[in-house]
Amino acid sequence: MVKYFCCAGLLKCSWDQACVAYWQRYPNPYSNHVLTEDIIFREITPSNCLISRRLMTKTSRAPRWMERYLPKHMASKAYVIEDSIVDPQKRTMTTLTWNISHARLMSVEERCVYGINSENSNWTEIKREAWISSKVYGLSRAIQEFGLARFKTSVTKTMKGFEYILAKMQGETPSRTLAETATERARETALAAKEKAKDLASQAQKKQYV
Repeated sequence: MVKYFCCAGLLKCSWDQACVAYWQRYPNPYSNHVLTEDIIFREITPSNCLISRRLMTKTSRAPRWMERYLPKHMASKAYVIEDSIVDPQKRTMTTLTWNISHARLMSVEERCVYGINSENSNWTEIKREAWISSKVYGLSRAIQEFGLARFKTSVTKTMKGFEYILAKMQGETPSRTLAETATERARETALAAKEKAKDLASQAQKKQYV
């Protein structure tokens, strides 16, 4: 069983600006989880398409109930491969990303297509698809649900990060509002409290059967 998710986003900038922003989007206040990005392959095809492959290192905070299945030295990091192809003739950029760390526990594949919006040629449309799967017997459904929820949150941050970089490119002064910061911290605190409660409940249940 695989969880499938799709959505569309809109950037109020030209396709050219969106492509430039894509390569410059790290770092930004919404991507603190991205630690490193390295180009490991790049070439221009005979048809003038730019093909790239990058390796990215990201923090990946797993819930407590999932951490027991991860090696201690790798529980907080994940390595992701990103392939991309920029076609200047068709004016499209297609990216495909997937994790190479903990793939048996949870695999997340994402495909994005950046193209010109059909209603406004000065805007860029993003069509996004994701496939989330797990091979852990008995826990695959819970892991997939967790992965889907985290992915949806990351999409929101990705779009805000894009807007932040675009504002900088256009000479504006982007800022992260105090309300946004407070809201995000509150959500993170609530999530941590929820996970702790689940962990304590699990421990209490185990003691009943000892």
